This record gives sequence, structure tokens and C-alpha cells, in this order.
Amino acid sequence: MARIRLGMVGGGNDAFSGGVHRIASRIDDRFELVAGALSSTPEKSAASAEALGIARSYGSFTEMAEAEASREDGIEAVSIVTPNHVQFAAAQAFLARGIHVICDKPLTSTMEDAAKMQQAVASTDALFVLTHNYTGYPMIRRLAP
Repeated sequence: MARIRLGMVGGGNDAFSGGVHRIASRIDDRFELVAGALSSTPEKSAASAEALGIARSYGSFTEMAEAEASREDGIEAVSIVTPNHVQFAAAQAFLARGIHVICDKPLTSTMEDAAKMQQAVASTDALFVLTHNYTGYPMIRRLAP
């Protein structure tokens, strides 16, 4: 079975949550991380991509969403593991281009943004999935029936 081409926003090499999400995405071997806007600066993002062996690095999530949506081999889904205040804008950028979004909790920082997110999801065929990353820990998976 072909792996799902995955992108990541946030979660650079020095970010704890990025490592957790990368591990979780590899557990069932269904995802291949191929692109990322991994940090708040293009330089840090490029350094993280190189250290992690990620093929395509972007300086911002808007640049990444636009570029990946126009590629024939572009990402099929994006994992957003940024600080809370960035998640809403990043998710909107990918949803608007029909790219499935896997977003770390919380959904947004405000109820107003949550309502806007609901509208963004309703206006696309792309999926929006909110994660609670502890379910990706091997010990928790082992405890589940």
C-alpha cells in the first residue's frame, strides 16, 4: 500500500511535540513525511528539514500550502503542530487548497475562530482531524483494547 505523502507545519528538530507526532505517524507505516515548514524562520526550517531528512523545506506555511497544492506529487495531508495561536491560520491555508489537515489540539484559540474553522471545513472536501497526541504513545496504544 502506498504511503500518504505528509507535510508538517511546526515541530522542527528542536521541538518536542514534532518528534512525538513524527513517531505517531510512523507507527503504522502509512505516512511518509516529505515536506515541512518546520520553524518560524526559513533558516531554522531548512536546518530541521535537513537534519530530519525531509525532502522539501518551506519558509512559511502559506508558501508550503501554495507550492504543495500545485505539485503533482504534493502532500496529501498536513500535520500542524505549531503553537496554539498559529494553528487556525495554518489549517485554513491547507483546507482552502483541498489538503487534508491533521491538527494538534486545541482546535483554535477562540470560539470565533472555531466557528470560522467549522465554515472552512464545510466549504471543502478535505478532512479536518483534531488529534490528541497521547493516543500515539506506544504505551497508550498497548493499553487500548
